[in-house]
Amino acid sequence: MNAKRFIFISVAPAIAVFNFVLVLGFAGIRLNIASNSLPPGFYRIVQPGNGIDLLICPTGIAETVSIEREYRVKSFGCGDGYAPLLKPIAARAGDAVTVSEAGVAVNGKLLPNSKQYPKDGIGRPMPLIPLGTYAVLPGTVWVISSYNRFSFDSRYFGAIHLDERVQYAKPFWLF
Repeated sequence: MNAKRFIFISVAPAIAVFNFVLVLGFAGIRLNIASNSLPPGFYRIVQPGNGIDLLICPTGIAETVSIEREYRVKSFGCGDGYAPLLKPIAARAGDAVTVSEAGVAVNGKLLPNSKQYPKDGIGRPMPLIPLGTYAVLPGTVWVISSYNRFSFDSRYFGAIHLDERVQYAKPFWLF
């Protein structure tokens, strides 16, 4: 096999997959293979308020920590040059969120895998929301993954303001 053919056979599938994901993106479909907060698969972008999951461009401590620790990859998704976080919505306006040593409860119901950990998977200290009960205010939500107990989510950075470059998503095809 000559070098040109080898390069073509090696590179062509990657180019095809990239173009496929790009076309899906223009059609409002996002591929999740990077976030461990939700199952891998395709997620459809839906009208505001209609989704059960959020693509968020975090601000404040969530932005700082997610970039410094490489929880988000370089991308064109957010204004800071990094990919958005894909997180499930756990609490909406009017709900009560209680953060305790056992985990996070919404309206008195403890969410699975929601305990805060003082350190991340490689031993770095995590920013912790103080224990207590929080009212979810209008224009905000709490995002907490029950899918991954080590998810970087509202148990560490609190409520997400819906004006923080947010897109709603629903699972389309999971694998």
